[in-house]
Amino acid sequence: MPFRRGPHEIAENTWAYLQPDGGWGWSNAGLVTDGTASLLIDTLFDLPLTATMLAELRAVAPAAAEIGTLVNTHANGDHCYGNQLVAGAEIVASRASAREMDEVPSSLLAALLRAAPDLGATGTYLTDIFASFVFDGIEITPPTTTFDGSLTLRVGDRVVELYELGPAHTQGDVIVHIPDRQVVYTGDLVFHGGHPIAWAGPIAGWMAACDRILALDPAIVVPGHGPLSDRQCVVDQRGYFEWLVAEGTPRLQAGMAPLDAAFDLAGGPYAGWGEGERLVVNLIALARDLGQNPPDDLLVVLGAMAALAAGL
Repeated sequence: MPFRRGPHEIAENTWAYLQPDGGWGWSNAGLVTDGTASLLIDTLFDLPLTATMLAELRAVAPAAAEIGTLVNTHANGDHCYGNQLVAGAEIVASRASAREMDEVPSSLLAALLRAAPDLGATGTYLTDIFASFVFDGIEITPPTTTFDGSLTLRVGDRVVELYELGPAHTQGDVIVHIPDRQVVYTGDLVFHGGHPIAWAGPIAGWMAACDRILALDPAIVVPGHGPLSDRQCVVDQRGYFEWLVAEGTPRLQAGMAPLDAAFDLAGGPYAGWGEGERLVVNLIALARDLGQNPPDDLLVVLGAMAALAAGL
């Protein structure tokens, strides 16, 4: 399916907004309309990107001139830092996501980038993945409506179903199901063509989330990152975690550190997927699942990813 930047009408009055190449920070979003009613799914990593997206959506969908509802699929900045540009909308997220939104403010990322020259290889890595984004001027704009479990919204006469499937990628991951078009916006429960990253885990929870998405039998899947797909990208994501558990568990239980296990597994069947350094974070999550106490300090984790990225 196409992967050019910008809005794609994937079904009648239903759009995906895509950002190649789907790597760090380059997230996807969506729009659902009916008459003059509109619902936006996620904002982007900074204000200029979000402003451009809103202008491009308005050009193809007049109802986007005034967004009535915004759904944040989770609390990572590349899906919510642009919220202030639609602050007049009802902003909906899971209760768990709302609790997480202040944990990594844009000011922290801006500070890390300013400190990058003093952080050695970790600083170089941070610059490589985040220098394209503008983190100044962002005001965290939290949800006005929160929920647990599930919530049904209406966009005009259309039904939009929200399902909380976290913790997995984050504590409060939500998917957006458009039943009249068989479309699912997965947020970062699916990274199509790239390694996922289990900031929260558990890994079994993410596999169960994949099963829940597949049970909806979507015809079109809009992943949080990467090109449009059908249900196959969800099958592939679940297969990744099956492999991670099967190969990672014996290594971690034998006493290997997550970074050493990641180097050992890096040439495996997912070597062709992007952002391979995220493997170490997923092994850290798996180690937690196994009752171990791996390091979780942010700079230590970033340093481990930097080391793995340099060795790939």
